[in-house]
Amino acid sequence: MHRPNILVICGKNKRRSRTAEYIFKNDQRFNIRSAGLSPQSNRKISEGDLNWADITLVMESDHKSKIRKLYARLDLPPIQILDIPDEYEFMDEELIEILTTKINTLLEMHFEV
Repeated sequence: MHRPNILVICGKNKRRSRTAEYIFKNDQRFNIRSAGLSPQSNRKISEGDLNWADITLVMESDHKSKIRKLYARLDLPPIQILDIPDEYEFMDEELIEILTTKINTLLEMHFEV
C-alpha cells in the first residue's frame, strides 16, 4: 500500500511546520515534508512539493489562500487548515501535543493509517 505524502506548511518553516516534520519524520504510516511560504523560509514551498503531496496541511487559513493564489495553475492536493497560531517555539511541548493530535486525527479521516 502506498504511504501517503503529507506536506506541512507554515510561514517561515522555522517553528510549526518544522516541528511537525521533526516529530513525524520516522513515522512508518506516511512520508512527511515541511516548507514555508515566506521568501525567508528555511525551506521554501515549491511546485515539486505540491505535486509530491497527497494532502497539504497549513497552519492558518491565509496560508491556504496564498497557496491557491500562487499555484492556481496546478492541480492541488486537498489543503486542510490546522488552525495553529504562530506563538510557539520549535519543539515546544504544547505545540508537539497539538500537532500530534490534529495530524493523527486528519490522517485517520483521510487515509487508512
